[in-house]
Amino acid sequence: MDTETIEGVITPVMYSWGHQAVIDVIRQQLVPCQETLDLCAGRGDLVLPGTGDCYVPDLAYVPDELAKTEGALQPDRTLLVVEATSAETADTDRVVKRRRYAQFGAPLYLLVDREERSCTLFSEPGELGYTRVEGPHPFGVAVRLPDPFQLDLDTREF
Repeated sequence: MDTETIEGVITPVMYSWGHQAVIDVIRQQLVPCQETLDLCAGRGDLVLPGTGDCYVPDLAYVPDELAKTEGALQPDRTLLVVEATSAETADTDRVVKRRRYAQFGAPLYLLVDREERSCTLFSEPGELGYTRVEGPHPFGVAVRLPDPFQLDLDTREF
């Protein structure tokens, strides 16, 4: 079982099949981008320096050369971080992780809110949070992923 440290609390990470199904749909749609942009997709650790926190995102995209290094990466080294909520993690994904990913420079944060049945893309990170928000878009509405992806993410299968 994976664990995360969120706001100093060690938290187990568990994934339901429904949760994994959403992540698989996203991963499959991004395969062409992954190949073209030389990216690695996965659940590698993301460390938040100076906080003691370490997140395990549901899915993150990083340049291949960074994925070959040992240890955790910082959020600003990612190109896209994806979190899909579950009943147990919804508030953390919506509030805490969104704030922390912005503070530590993750350029794109896609929140797939399975309880609200919506997707929101956060971009342009800053110390106080993301300054650009696209959504929430109900499932079924495409979500545009900007540079470097340039892809309309189909959310009908979520």
